[in-house]
Amino acid sequence: MSSSSFSAAHSQASTLCLPPGSWQTVFDCLCEHFSAIGREQWLDRFARGRVLDGQGSPIPLDLPYKQGLRIHYFREVPDEKPIPVVESILYADEHLVVADKPHFLPVTPTGGYVEQTLLRRLIRRLDNPNLVPLHRIDRHTAGLVLFSANPQTRSAYQSLFPTRQIEKRYEAIARALPDLSFPLVHKSRLIKGEPFFRMQEGAGVSNSETLVEVKEQNGELWRYALYPVTGRQHQLRVHMTALGASICNDPFYPQVLKDAQDDYANPLKLLAQGLTFLDPVTGQERTFESAITLQW
Repeated sequence: MSSSSFSAAHSQASTLCLPPGSWQTVFDCLCEHFSAIGREQWLDRFARGRVLDGQGSPIPLDLPYKQGLRIHYFREVPDEKPIPVVESILYADEHLVVADKPHFLPVTPTGGYVEQTLLRRLIRRLDNPNLVPLHRIDRHTAGLVLFSANPQTRSAYQSLFPTRQIEKRYEAIARALPDLSFPLVHKSRLIKGEPFFRMQEGAGVSNSETLVEVKEQNGELWRYALYPVTGRQHQLRVHMTALGASICNDPFYPQVLKDAQDDYANPLKLLAQGLTFLDPVTGQERTFESAITLQW
C-alpha cells in the first residue's frame, strides 16, 4: 500500500493500541476487547483485510499479541439502515469538493452510522479515498460541507478554520423575538451539558460568539441569518435557545425529545447556507451557496 493510499485508509479507520493482557494472538485480543462483536464477524473482517498494522498492511489471523501494538480496524454496522436523503456535489476539483448535505445525514461515521454518511457516500461516488472533511456540521443540520480531495494541499485548506479566514453563514427559522434589537451579538461560555451530547452555557469567560440578524418576518416565526465567529459544538442551537427562540424542530434544545424518531417531513430548521474564503491554493475568492431552502 502506498503512503497516500494508507493515509486515506487511515482517515477512515479506527485505531487501537492493544491493552495489557495474556492473549495468544491479536485476533483473540480483539474478540475479547470488543465482546459485542462476535468471533465470526472478526474472522470475516480479517479475511477481507479490514484489520491493518501500523504500516497499513492486513494483519494475519495468527499474528502474535503484543501489548501496545497499534492496529487499525474499520467500523462496520451490520444491517445498517439506509437514510432516505440524497446529497449533491456543488463543486469539485483536484483539491476541493463542496457538498450540499441534506438533513439527517451524518458527515462522518459515528454511532450506528458508517456507510450512511456523507463522507462514505462521496468516497464511493467520486472514487476518491483521499477525501477528508475540513469541518463538520451536525447530523440534523443541512447545508455546505467542504472536503479536501488532495493530501498535498490539505493543510492549506485546514488552516482556514482555526485562523478564521472563512466566513460561514447559516440560516434558521425560529419564533419571533420582537423585544430584542437586531442585529445583535451573543457571546457565552459553552460547556458540556446533560445528556453527554448536549452543550450548555456556563459561567466564565466566553468561548463562543454569534452574530444574529433578522432576514424575514412571517408572523410568529422569523427567518434569521446567523454568523458564527467561533465554531463550538451546537453553538447556534444553544445561542438561539438562550435568546428565547430555539430553532424549530430541534430534538435536543431546549429539552431532549425522548425516543424522538427522525421525522423527514419536519427537519431541524437550520441550514449552513454560505461559505466565503480566499482559496489558499489558487488565490481566487470562493463563494458557495447551498441549493437547499428552509420551508416555513
